[in-house]
Amino acid sequence: MRFSKTIYFIVLLFVCFPSFSQSTKQQQLEEERQRLREEIEQMKQLRADNKLKERSVLDEVETINSQINTRKNLIKITNQQANLLTREINVNLKKISIYRKELAILKEDYAKMVSKSYKSKSHQSRIMFLLSSSNFAQAYKRLQYMKQYNEHRKKQADQIESNTKELQVLNTDLSRQKKDKDLLIEQNREAQEKLDEEKKEQQILMASIRKKEGVYTKQIKEKQQQADAIDKAIEKLIREAIAKANKETGKKATNKGSETTFALTAEAKILADNFTSNKGKLPWPVGTGKVTKKFGRQPHPTLPNIQINSSGVEIETRSGEKARAIFEGEVIAIQKLKGASRLVQIRHGNFITTYYNIENITVAEGQKVSTKQSIGEVRTNPTTGRAIMKFLIYQNATRLNPQSWIYKM
Repeated sequence: MRFSKTIYFIVLLFVCFPSFSQSTKQQQLEEERQRLREEIEQMKQLRADNKLKERSVLDEVETINSQINTRKNLIKITNQQANLLTREINVNLKKISIYRKELAILKEDYAKMVSKSYKSKSHQSRIMFLLSSSNFAQAYKRLQYMKQYNEHRKKQADQIESNTKELQVLNTDLSRQKKDKDLLIEQNREAQEKLDEEKKEQQILMASIRKKEGVYTKQIKEKQQQADAIDKAIEKLIREAIAKANKETGKKATNKGSETTFALTAEAKILADNFTSNKGKLPWPVGTGKVTKKFGRQPHPTLPNIQINSSGVEIETRSGEKARAIFEGEVIAIQKLKGASRLVQIRHGNFITTYYNIENITVAEGQKVSTKQSIGEVRTNPTTGRAIMKFLIYQNATRLNPQSWIYKM
């Protein structure tokens, strides 16, 4: 019996151990799934709000493409959850099998003890068993034996009760897991149906674009030229800010010219170091939003044969959404640029963050700001109904990829 218990606990240990890591993974997947569901709902709301607006076909395709990609990720995550639940169900089935075998052994052993005790009672009483001892030492040993025997019976009964309760818990968990899995499968079926509908809508839109591809190609190139002009204006502001700061401190920048590198004071260096140490952990420049254009050179999302370039990221959000500072710093510029509404620039040591297409600005040049402090609202285009902010990060005069710095961007 002692040997079987040892084997039982070793096997149970190996069966139970993976469930801890699986539970953590399941929680992470559920959090990601809920985030994707919220993102899809947000995009649906944005599209619903914009239906009465005069939107270009290119805007429609970009939005539907983004929605399709997000829904594909949702289906993928849901499949991973269902597969993980399958593994958890199998683990529980193994645990139930082990507990049932152990319970059967315990009950058999307990039944034998009860039977043996009953037979011994029918032949002679416990008192006679003690009185028949040849000496006091033997009587004491018999008394201890009877005590241990009773304790062992109690432990066996407690173990049977404990295993029975554990089996009930496992069976309840198993039933819940099966229901959760069935629900995930049903939700994935619904998601797949919606995905198929979105793909059909995408095909219709793309067919209309192909009929006038030359016209849309020209529009894309004109839009890129406007973006390049805005980038040049932003970089000019950054060079001017660097030159002004270096002149005020009375220091010269090392290695590079005074217009491309900040000469840092001790305080500014600490701020820059703190900014660097938070790489990948910085908050989003809006409370809620979706990246619609990534950083760098890339194929156009609708006409992939055309290359476009983005100096930062474009984030679509809700109308009236607040823009916020991603880190503490000082506002160094508030400017109105052609085609970009207004922008706000914040310095963080030798880093500069730029937020443009901002209105109702609530900060002023020279003002110190804190992390997540509101600086204004993302402007909603009255024609398209879309609220899109472009966000950039520079270190001195060098562009950086915001997605490497912002948490889960």
